[in-house]
Amino acid sequence: MTSPVLEQVRAALATVNDPEIRRPITDLGMVESVDIDESGKVSVTVLLTVSGCPLKDTITRDVTSAVGSVPGVSDVDLTLGVMSQEQRTGLQQSLRGGQTQREIPFSRPDSLTKVYAIASGKGGVGKSSVTVNLAVAMANQGMKVGIVDADVYGHSVPTMLGVADVRPTQVEDMIMPVPTPGGISVISIGMLKPRRDQVVAWRGPMLDRALVQMLSDVYWGDLDALFLDLPPGTGDIAISLGQHLPNAEVVVVTTPQEAAAEVAERAGTMASMMHQRVVGVVENMSFLPCPHCAESGAPEHRLEVFGSGGGARVAATLSSRFGYDVPVLGEIPLDLDLRAGGDTGTPIVEAAPGSPAAAELARVAATLSGRGRGLAGMQLGLIPAGRF
Repeated sequence: MTSPVLEQVRAALATVNDPEIRRPITDLGMVESVDIDESGKVSVTVLLTVSGCPLKDTITRDVTSAVGSVPGVSDVDLTLGVMSQEQRTGLQQSLRGGQTQREIPFSRPDSLTKVYAIASGKGGVGKSSVTVNLAVAMANQGMKVGIVDADVYGHSVPTMLGVADVRPTQVEDMIMPVPTPGGISVISIGMLKPRRDQVVAWRGPMLDRALVQMLSDVYWGDLDALFLDLPPGTGDIAISLGQHLPNAEVVVVTTPQEAAAEVAERAGTMASMMHQRVVGVVENMSFLPCPHCAESGAPEHRLEVFGSGGGARVAATLSSRFGYDVPVLGEIPLDLDLRAGGDTGTPIVEAAPGSPAAAELARVAATLSGRGRGLAGMQLGLIPAGRF
């Protein structure tokens, strides 16, 4: 007969999630054995998905803490083993719901994940910073969020999240996204390269394959929102995204100046050509709050370093071109903490949540997450009826 203590230990183990898959280790078949001796010492064997799992220390800490908190347990002896190939294959099939065919889960008609593609007409407008901070802001709202760094040539998202040197775990041909301290799951071409300094020099078919791999070969689990940081412009990745994820909602990032606004309109137009809906425009580097006013207590005025009105012009042009409202979602001010957070791997919405830039980014994230999902790009599964 199972003792009450053993039942409590198993219940405690069920509260421990694998840090990459984010499901209980008991559900994943990772707990091989549990034994308790007369003194109350618990011996647990946990099977890692792969040898050299980068997060084995996290699993060790969480298992030891959970089991050690059970009344009557005097000591915890944890042994870490490794799954066999057969066990890994079974885990992979379980995570894929028994399906052997690879598919992009976010393109399924029954997918409840909101997909946001962050686009820009040109580089240097802060698109990646906006992507990362919007994702973190949504995670702070309690949502499960993932990021695909689809900017294959200029992948900077891992650095901005503080995981630039982390490599994903692979279970058979399934890749686990890298978890971040803020709770976001992320994958990037930069994480799949043998060396951080290696250059990616790919053309059309290779770029399409890379995007599909990051969407279909990665186990994302149940996400509330998925962000894609797109390369600037209207190239291969933008076309591939429209083909594979027509239900993605596009956010166009620009700066106030005319040169940036003009090319941003093209990025929005490309999304519409791929039958995706442009849900808004974010104007980054909108203004610099006058530092002298802040010091003297005088009414604040804006220093328009890069001009003004670019975001509004893009929104007005796209609204007229598409026949539906494309709003300006937010105007992000220049902020030293925004730049510093990207360099140190601590986004501004975490590092300085009270700053004007962080507050505006959080407001944009709340606006996006509060939108209902439209039917654009969704397959409704309708079958034409025959004539009567």
